[in-house]
Amino acid sequence: MQTKSEAPVKEPLSFRETSVALSGVRRVYRRRRTPVTALEGLDLEVRPGEVVAVVGPSGSGKSTLLELVAGLQEPDAGTVEVTGERDAERRRRACSYMPQRDLLLPWRDALGNAALSLECQGMRKTAARQRAAPLFERFGLAEFEDSYPPGLSGGMRQRVAFLRTLLAGRPVLALDEPFASLDSITRASMQEWLLGALAAEPRTVLLVTHDVEEALFLGDRVAVLSPRPGRVVAELRSSLARERPRREVVTDPGFAELKERALEALGG
Repeated sequence: MQTKSEAPVKEPLSFRETSVALSGVRRVYRRRRTPVTALEGLDLEVRPGEVVAVVGPSGSGKSTLLELVAGLQEPDAGTVEVTGERDAERRRRACSYMPQRDLLLPWRDALGNAALSLECQGMRKTAARQRAAPLFERFGLAEFEDSYPPGLSGGMRQRVAFLRTLLAGRPVLALDEPFASLDSITRASMQEWLLGALAAEPRTVLLVTHDVEEALFLGDRVAVLSPRPGRVVAELRSSLARERPRREVVTDPGFAELKERALEALGG
């Protein structure tokens, strides 16, 4: 009989087989006095291997949308599918959810924090660390494997958290404002880093952010939500080459035009 530590780790699904689809989604939070409708009639699709960024006003249901996709909530109406599955447990198996805070364990070093997702799947601690270690150099974390969270910069902590999310091996990444807590300079650097990381380790990605510029820079497509109850009121696609330095991309006249359209859709 296998013990938990000896349980085999499932091979990750190919990102090419994945997709996310929401149709007619409604989500209501029932308070004591007045129910609050977070989402109403929301339709959205994320194609295999695509990065879709979602922007919207505060309270428009962005995080609710992400939690529905990740199987942490169920809709009150409509359907949510991930890799063709509607069951919440199966959605959770297909998604890796990264919240706003890095949630690194202070008593584990950086490598141990990154390897945690593999240990949770049954891999032994030593094997998990060995699996995670080669990615540290690729993700700009070489020589910081033995560092503990208090000794890491904000950007490094977010890289470790993203690596932990990636190592779970799930084909869909649900990222909830992953750089919101960083200063503007570090945030810009991390946006460039994330583009490179996703080029090296492709996934289907649904990214929530309140930053229009970040959404346009990172997303293959940007979905704009209305004020609560949230629904998609505009979708923007960029054909700008993002292999260039970020500064060149965000100062491109085409980028400025897309940003203006996004702000107009947001009512700004």
